[in-house]
Parts: sequence; C-alpha cells; structure tokens
Amino acid sequence: MTQPQPDRALRAARLFDGGQWHSDCGLLLAGETVQALLPATDIPASLPCEHVPDGFLVPGLVDLQVNGGGGLLFNNAPSADTVLHIAAAHRRYGTTALLPTLLSDTAAVLAAGVAAVCSARESTQAAAKAILGIHIEGPFFASARRGTHRADRLRRPTQQDMDWLCSLTDLRCLITLAPEAMAPGMIRQLTDAGIIVSAGHSAASWEALRRARQDGLRSFTHLFNAMSPLTAREPGVTGAALDSDDCWLGIIADGHHVHPASIRIAHRCAAPGKLFLVSDAMATVGSGQSWFTLYGERITVRDGRLLNAEGALAGSAIALIDAVRYCHQIVGLPLDECLRMASLYPAALIGKPQLGRIAAGSRADMVLLDEDLRVNATWLAGQRENHAQPQ
Repeated sequence: MTQPQPDRALRAARLFDGGQWHSDCGLLLAGETVQALLPATDIPASLPCEHVPDGFLVPGLVDLQVNGGGGLLFNNAPSADTVLHIAAAHRRYGTTALLPTLLSDTAAVLAAGVAAVCSARESTQAAAKAILGIHIEGPFFASARRGTHRADRLRRPTQQDMDWLCSLTDLRCLITLAPEAMAPGMIRQLTDAGIIVSAGHSAASWEALRRARQDGLRSFTHLFNAMSPLTAREPGVTGAALDSDDCWLGIIADGHHVHPASIRIAHRCAAPGKLFLVSDAMATVGSGQSWFTLYGERITVRDGRLLNAEGALAGSAIALIDAVRYCHQIVGLPLDECLRMASLYPAALIGKPQLGRIAAGSRADMVLLDEDLRVNATWLAGQRENHAQPQ
C-alpha cells in the first residue's frame, strides 16, 4: 500500500513523543495521521507549517473511566448526544480518547448506553473520533464494596446478561466486575468474546483473583478504592492487584481517593507500564456546576470532593490532566511517566497502539501544555482546537 504523502507540517519547540523529549522538532502530518517526526530543519519547505513556539506538545490523553462531564451524567441520559457532549467537554482538558462509563443500573439503561455509544461513534461531529467504546462498571458487584453504586441495581449475571455482553463484538468493551459475583467460566466466556475484564468493587480473595487472571482478567479498577485491602494473611483484591505483573491497574489521583504515598507505593510495586490514571469524572467536570444527581440522589462538590448525603465519595471532580498534574507536582513522579500513565499505558490496555504516542503511524492526537501543565490546545485526529478558557 502506498504511504500517504504529508499535506502539512507542525514545528514544536519542545515535544514529548511518549518515550522521550525532543527540542525544536517537526511533525509531518497526512490527514489524521503522523507521517514522520524529524528535526525542524528537515521540514520540507513546500509544506504549510504551523509553528508552536511556546509550551510543549504531548500525546493526547486517554481516559478509560469517564462517567460524565459538561453538566451531564451518562447514566442519567444514555443517548448519543450525551456521549458526544461528554467527549467534547473532556477534550477541553486534553482528553482526546475516552471510554464513556456506565455505572451499575438496570438492563434497559445498560442497553441504551451501548446503543448510544454505537450511534455517537457514527456521528460526523469531531467528538465522535474520541469515543473508543464503552466501560460498563457494574452491576455485578459485591454489595459490601458497592461504594455509591445503588444497592438495588446490583445483581449476579444471568445467562441472558452473558449472551448480550458477548454479542457486543463490534464495540470495544471494558467491564468492571467482582469475580466472586461470577459463576465459574463466566470470566473466560467474556474474555473469549473480546471483552476486557477488570476487577473492582470486590472483596474477592487472592486465590479467587488468581483464578480470574487465569481466565483472562486483565485489569483492576480504581486501585485501593472499593476493594478489600492488603493484610498480613489475606492479600485481598489490593494485594492481588499489586502482585499481578500481567494486569493493568487504574488509579484515581485527585487528592481525595488515594493518599500520595499510596500512589508512590503502587508505582513502585506495579510492573512497568501497568499503572495508569483515570479521572472517574462525573457531570460537574467542565460545567461550573456544584452538584448533580445520581440515582435521584444529590451529589455535591465540597472542597474539591464529590460527596453524597452520607459523606461518601461519589466519583471525582477532576479531568485527567488534573491527575497528571497531581502525580507530578504532589506525588513527585517524573512528568514523562505521569504523561505515559495518562496516555500510553491506558492505550496499551485497550489495544490502541496508534494512541498515546507521537510517532510515524500514530493518530495525530496531541495536547499543547503550558509550563503549569494547563491545556492551551488539542489536536484530535489532526484537527486543532484552542482552549483558552480558565481551567
């Protein structure tokens, strides 16, 4: 196949390609794709060239757990318009690829959510290119670890549930479940159907998690939160996660869900490239709103936390770039690693090697950051959008 010829160029003073930093370099773009990364002096004079003299260019962020944004919660209105609105809201904060996430709900809401994502992906709106698939978080959870998921929405899967989930072969699907809620063979059935299975909201034993990994479990959802802790004689879900070199570990770094020391410990324990950031964002992100409803209950922002009436955490009030900033400035991880945790690593989990990097053959998803790690512009599939509003 003939390689497409570059139709334009971009020159950046500083660029992170997902692996290393470059100074005064050029990108050759062909439609939606990066055709080459090269020294700025090698940019062909015949190509129109956009100059980015300030800040630094990094790969677009990939968020695998986005419940809402821009004032909307996916569960409350599972439609294509909601999905596109949420994706557009998060793009303003550097997220150029995401999984809209449904919390535990009725079978009708889950089916509507899947249909909404499929429809949104067919839209001609720019935001459609950011929608990678769907994350179904629940309802097959342990009631003792349900968090703010409504108790009457939790259940064990039926064969009808399994048949429906396994039929979603045209849609990239990540499902969070409690292994102890699944009958023997069910996790293997899901993974054989191409579904990415993640453990969460679980009190399963280390041994149960070992069996789940043998059946294809590939990930753990929001490490430390809504899972049994690591103890001396029972490692629990947390210990099983930290002991799993073959699994990815999502973590919420918002300053409320996980102590910074715990994030540092997790980073030391996790296999290289396996600890990744998620926002767990709710409706308030990008909206200016101070509250929303979940299952008809009012959730309010208080001191940067989203709390229900009992004072329990109910998702987060951050975008993914906030987690990057927190991990670098507060936790103390190197900036390049924080960027990989929000782009390259989650892209690897969902099998999207063309995302999370800036290299020949990658999709031209990029973010222009200032020195304070604030988003000034994004490129989604090669198309630039400026973001000058306060963040």
